[in-house]
Amino acid sequence: MQSKVEHLIGQINEVIIGKPEAIRLAVACLLAKGHLLIEDIPGVGKTTLSQSLARASGLEFQRIQFTSDLLPADILGNSIYDSNSNKFIFHPGPIFSEVVLIDEINRATPKTQSALLEVMEEAQVSVDGRSYPLPQPFFVVATQNPREQVGTFPLPESQLDRFMMRIRIGYPDRQSERAVLIGERRQKLMSQIEPLMNAEALREVQDQVERVEVGDQVLEYLQNLLENSREQHQYGLSPRAGLALLRAARAWAFLEQRHVVWPEDLQRLAAPVMGHRLSGESGSDIATQIVQAVEVPV
Repeated sequence: MQSKVEHLIGQINEVIIGKPEAIRLAVACLLAKGHLLIEDIPGVGKTTLSQSLARASGLEFQRIQFTSDLLPADILGNSIYDSNSNKFIFHPGPIFSEVVLIDEINRATPKTQSALLEVMEEAQVSVDGRSYPLPQPFFVVATQNPREQVGTFPLPESQLDRFMMRIRIGYPDRQSERAVLIGERRQKLMSQIEPLMNAEALREVQDQVERVEVGDQVLEYLQNLLENSREQHQYGLSPRAGLALLRAARAWAFLEQRHVVWPEDLQRLAAPVMGHRLSGESGSDIATQIVQAVEVPV
């Protein structure tokens, strides 16, 4: 399975050129059973990354374009009366997929954004007093435009906390951009991606990730990071943030072909996991400061 995961990453690297770190973080988020928020300007490959990841994983994919007039029922589905059976029948919305791309999540109103809270936390949809489980695995990738762009609604803290990671892709370097300009279209390259897994195989890999060992030293270091955030900042990190960082660190260790988490894994993932849970735009810098301030227990 380890070789399949590396091959999967390699295929995506052929489509998203010059961004191996962002791709590796996205794959780690998937393996850790988290959800991913990609915040960047339009045109740098946010949508292409999510589509490539779904295709290489062999998972069912749905894309939902968020707009200001989108309603919760447009995402979740609704119950429609059936005259033949004389009862209401639930018709699932596009959220019922294994990989769901929510494009420009912050262009929808807060009411529509809140429809994702239960979905992302409990992997189910509740309509008319009944709960409907979502497919497993279930992976949400949301893209977000910078806040200063016109027509955006900031995500509340409760919504941000549902995402395991927030990453940025950024502009390519000059050499990578030249390869994009003269190379084949991204859509054509994406169509050439071979599915290397399926839902069952991915669940098996996710189970392996959960079995990556975490020693007492790493747990103590993690708690010290959480405590420092609470002592130094008005809104410190919650236990849920600690769990997210631990799960992400297990996935990162797995990608590094290790069976145990090192303190360095927590340090590497601090900014993408902790940043959006701290103070907005400067959260990643604050996460880095916390890591620099807390020593690794001996």
